[in-house]
Amino acid sequence: MTELQLYTKIIELPEDIKKKVSDFIDFLLSREKKKKKAKRPVFGCAAGQIRMSDDFDAPLGDFNDYMP
Repeated sequence: MTELQLYTKIIELPEDIKKKVSDFIDFLLSREKKKKKAKRPVFGCAAGQIRMSDDFDAPLGDFNDYMP
């Protein structure tokens, strides 16, 4: 739907309905602004906060009964 088609339809509406349409458009615009505020984390922002032990890949002692 083009802007001209929307404009033509809005012109034909009674004044009280035009007010409701205007309020609805404001609502949609405010909702879109809220969506844009959500920021994605910056790559590498958690660098140095996670540490893995040197023996991470070593078998756990709890599973010795199940290992050959």
